[in-house]
Amino acid sequence: MDIEIIETEDGSHTLFSKTFNEIYHSRRGAIEESIHVFIEAGLKHVLANKDHINILEVGLGTGLNALLTALEIQTTPSQSIKYFGVEPLPVPVEITQQLNYEQLVAQEGVAELYTKIHESAWNSWESITPNFQLYKAHTTIQKAFVDTPTQDLPTFDLVYFDAFAPSKHPEIWNLEVLQQIRQQLSIGAILVTYCAKGQFKRDLKAAGFSLESLPGPHFKREMTRGNAI
Repeated sequence: MDIEIIETEDGSHTLFSKTFNEIYHSRRGAIEESIHVFIEAGLKHVLANKDHINILEVGLGTGLNALLTALEIQTTPSQSIKYFGVEPLPVPVEITQQLNYEQLVAQEGVAELYTKIHESAWNSWESITPNFQLYKAHTTIQKAFVDTPTQDLPTFDLVYFDAFAPSKHPEIWNLEVLQQIRQQLSIGAILVTYCAKGQFKRDLKAAGFSLESLPGPHFKREMTRGNAI
């Protein structure tokens, strides 16, 4: 099998792709990384000023970021999220069923929510909870804005850039892709990622973002947040 389940240092599972010779999350902690980079530095930052937000995720992968986002928005029923996750190589459900997030996330209904995320249809908007809608785009980020019907494509307020590392998937981490993403964002939208590579940050700036270098998870010196200007 191309995909192998690995336990990271915080006890949570991630996946290793033999095709790309790359891990889906940090070996130091999958859940810890997702919460720090995407929930704390991204989602909570935007929700502080908006009641409804549209999120683009580059690299839906295991669905961990989507799960944590859906759980977070459940705590504030007056707010809502439309979540557009791009994934060209969907993880088989028989693999996601073996991941241990439900045992490690101390919140009611985690197992049912995670199952619903992965069993929902591709390429259409699905209501996962009353205030969390999900669109799983089975395509690449390079084609996502062309392949998706215009009426299904929102203007995004937040981007989770969670693709495989630049060294493994360089065709995603470039100026052209960032420019395409920027055109689909609202003014003041933000992009968050674990990556802090110099070339990526230069491309992010050239694409129309101001930059913030934030402390990374405890095992990583820094992460990047871009603000659309």
